[in-house]
Amino acid sequence: MNLIRKIREILHWEISPKPDVKLLPEVYPHLKSFRLPLILTVLTMMLGTLGYIIIDDFTLMDAIYQTGITFTTVGFGETAPISDAGRIFTITLIITGFGVFSSAIGTMVNEFNKGHILSILKERGMLYSIARLKKHFVVCYHNDYTIEVTKQLRKNHIPFVVIDPRPEIAQWAEEHKYVTFLQAEPHAELAMLKAHLSSAKGLITLSDSIADNIALIASVRLFEKEHNLPKPYYVISSAESMSDVEKLKKLGANTVVSPTKLTAQRVSAMAARPDMENLLEEFLYRNDSPLDMVEIVVPKYSWIVLKKLKETHIRQSTNSSIIGITKKDGIFKSMPKGDVLVTSECKLLIIGTHKSINDTKLLIEKRVKPKELRFV
Repeated sequence: MNLIRKIREILHWEISPKPDVKLLPEVYPHLKSFRLPLILTVLTMMLGTLGYIIIDDFTLMDAIYQTGITFTTVGFGETAPISDAGRIFTITLIITGFGVFSSAIGTMVNEFNKGHILSILKERGMLYSIARLKKHFVVCYHNDYTIEVTKQLRKNHIPFVVIDPRPEIAQWAEEHKYVTFLQAEPHAELAMLKAHLSSAKGLITLSDSIADNIALIASVRLFEKEHNLPKPYYVISSAESMSDVEKLKKLGANTVVSPTKLTAQRVSAMAARPDMENLLEEFLYRNDSPLDMVEIVVPKYSWIVLKKLKETHIRQSTNSSIIGITKKDGIFKSMPKGDVLVTSECKLLIIGTHKSINDTKLLIEKRVKPKELRFV
C-alpha cells in the first residue's frame, strides 16, 4: 500500500472523492427476495453432489459437474455410467432444479420490473458524480428561471447540481441537460449532504413560493453553523415584491433578484436610451466577451494599502481601469480620482480584459511593491 501511495505522489494521481457511505441508498433490502432462491440453489447443488457420490460412487469433481449440468438441464449427458437408482435421482434432480431455476428467474424479473434496484444504482452513480464536484452551485427547484440560469452556468463552465422534490426531475434533467441532479427536498439536511454542499461555492433558490426560499435560506445558514464551515456560502434568491426582497436579505441571502424590478429597469432604460440597449449584453454578460468587470478585495497585507490610486499605477502596468471603490464601511465611490486613498479590505471595481484583470489580482495580492514599479 505504501508503494502504491508513493507512486501516486510521484505521478500526481489523485484518488477520486467518494460520497459518505451513510448517504448512499441501501440496495440490500431490495435483494431480500433473492435469498430463498439462492439458498435453494446452493442446497440443490449440495444434495445433488452428495447423491451422486453416495449412489454411484462419483468423484467429487465428477459429482459437482454432473449435478451442474443436470440442475441447469443443458443436456450434456452422463460423465460416467449411472445406475437405475442414479437415473431416478437424476430425474428428481432435474424436476427440482427446474422448479428452483424458474422461481429464481421469476423473482429476478419481478424485482427489475419494480425498478427499485435500477433507480438505487442510478442514484448511487449520481452521488459519486456529485462528490467529485468542487466550487459548484446548488440550484434549487426546477422552473423557467432554473432552465435559463443553468444554461448560463453551463456556458461559463460552472458546475452545478439541481435539486427538486418532484419525481419528474429525471425527465427534466434529460430534457434540459442537467448533468447532476437530485430528487429531494432542498431544505433537508440530507439533501444538502448529498449535494456536496460543503464543497460548493454557493446556492441559488428560485422557487415561485417565498416560503420555500425562506425555509431554504434559513436551512443553509443553519447548515453552515452546524458544520463549522470557514467561509459562508453565497446565497442567491428571487422574490416578486420589494418587501420580500428585504425579508430574504435579512434572513441571510447575499443577493435577491426581483424579476419585476429588473424588467421595469430594463424597459425604462430602453425608453430613455435606446442606443444603449445591448451595451451590457454585448460587452459584459456574454461569456465570450473580451471585456469583464470584477470586484477585487484588497487584502490587509497588500502593498497598495494606504497608497493613493495614482501611486499604484494599475492602469499603466495591467491595462485595466478602476471604475469604483467600496470602502470597508460600505460607502461606494464611482469613478474615483487618483488622490483617493486605498484602505485595507476595501473593494476595487475593475474593468478590463480577462488577462488584465488576472494581472491586476496578482499585483494587488503582492506583499511588496514590484521592482518594476519602484522607480515609477
